[in-house]
Amino acid sequence: MTFLLNIDVPDVADATTFYTAAFGLTVGRRFGADFVELLGWPAPVYLLTKRAGTVGAGGDRRRYERHWSPLHIDVVVDDVDAAVERALRAGAILEVPASDAPYGRIAMLADPFGHGFCLLAFSAQGYDALLGA
Repeated sequence: MTFLLNIDVPDVADATTFYTAAFGLTVGRRFGADFVELLGWPAPVYLLTKRAGTVGAGGDRRRYERHWSPLHIDVVVDDVDAAVERALRAGAILEVPASDAPYGRIAMLADPFGHGFCLLAFSAQGYDALLGA
């Protein structure tokens, strides 16, 4: 079994620019003008043009201002501070600056399309530090 990430965006070209600049992803396949595959993470990312105001799941209308979602991406990096700077240069919005946690270092951001994500570097103990292991 495998998985892939689908990210709805209002404009695939703008989203491609952001995700390639912020995370070093590369364009794989293009499926017309409104659907692109990005490679470079353990799972492929599919950016899909879905216009704001169109109906999504459960009758909810898509919106691209910052919104809450019970599911978001944690991007594991070697250097959180450097990754934050790269993401900000690409157009990300910093919501919670990088800080140390028992399991490592984490920063919380959003992409220009309202989707939240975290940049995370694990300590040597990782999540075991939360358990006191």
